[in-house]
Amino acid sequence: EFHRQRTKVGIMSDIDEIFRLFRRNEDAARKFYEVETRILSILKFDDFFRCLLQEIQEKFEIPLAWICMIDKSEVANLINSIETGHTLRKHLAVVPRNAFVKLAGESGVPILINRNIKDYAALLPPSRTFLIRSMAIVPIMLYGQVVGSLNLADFAPDRFAPDLDSTLLERLGVKVSLCIANVTAHEKLRFLAFHDPLTGLLNRRVIEAILKREFNRAQRYGGPLSVVFIDLDDFKGVNDRHGHDRGDDLLRYVAKSLSELCREIDVVGRFAGDEFIVVLPHTAIKSAEKLMRRIQKFCKKNPLQAAELSIPVSLSYGVACTEESGIDDSTALLKSADKRLYAAKETKPGKKR
Repeated sequence: EFHRQRTKVGIMSDIDEIFRLFRRNEDAARKFYEVETRILSILKFDDFFRCLLQEIQEKFEIPLAWICMIDKSEVANLINSIETGHTLRKHLAVVPRNAFVKLAGESGVPILINRNIKDYAALLPPSRTFLIRSMAIVPIMLYGQVVGSLNLADFAPDRFAPDLDSTLLERLGVKVSLCIANVTAHEKLRFLAFHDPLTGLLNRRVIEAILKREFNRAQRYGGPLSVVFIDLDDFKGVNDRHGHDRGDDLLRYVAKSLSELCREIDVVGRFAGDEFIVVLPHTAIKSAEKLMRRIQKFCKKNPLQAAELSIPVSLSYGVACTEESGIDDSTALLKSADKRLYAAKETKPGKKR
């Protein structure tokens, strides 16, 4: 009788444990569903990652959650091209592909870890928190290829023990991946509405609007505003001799050089074809000329290296400033710079605009 009672108690205890596990899994599933519901309709990277990480940390009481993105993946490149908020920069780790694949693989299956956390230092957030004792790496996929991961970490070693069921995490990874695809498509369209697709610079419509805004600001508060109209020398010849791919390489190279050599407050845009515009707030014409001579010198010393070719880079420019007479609006300012560019091109024998 005693044995039967003891067996009965054991069975009841096992049943109670099963029910506890069931209720716990049911509660976790409900929370995952709530997270999924919150993120499905978000179409901006900043808002998406902020909401995702906040919801996971609050609903599951997880101390640390962050995003890893593989460097030079489509998502990482797009994030790098657009303005991002503090939350995304703080909770984003960009990792070389080889390092990511070595640690997390490419299978799309979540990985649970509670030993040798320091071995995963490359995937840790910028704060480099080594106090964590367990972590989950949930792959993020885009068009069937891994582009990064959602990472969760805890100070308790048993929170993400390798023997735990990761089914719900895998489901979350699928939903996050679908959302990433939607957000990426939306952000790409938003980016292209304001940027030139080849160079990534601001497009003509945007640069003209910025020039008008800066002109009005200079008129209202005083101080000079200069604008530079730039044109590549012999761009047609580069296309004819080396093909349009090398011509595109040259445009990207010049765009990158202009962006890196100008100040943070300066605005660089592609106007059309091989024409670029640089808007220089709080800059007198002499300072603008000095900048352009430095850029010309840089281009002369650093030809484009592409497809085993060394292609010389030469550009002409015209500068106009609000301090000059007869400049009464942003259109007149740009036309003045364009006129001086044309004059500069005319002084170069054999160079046609």
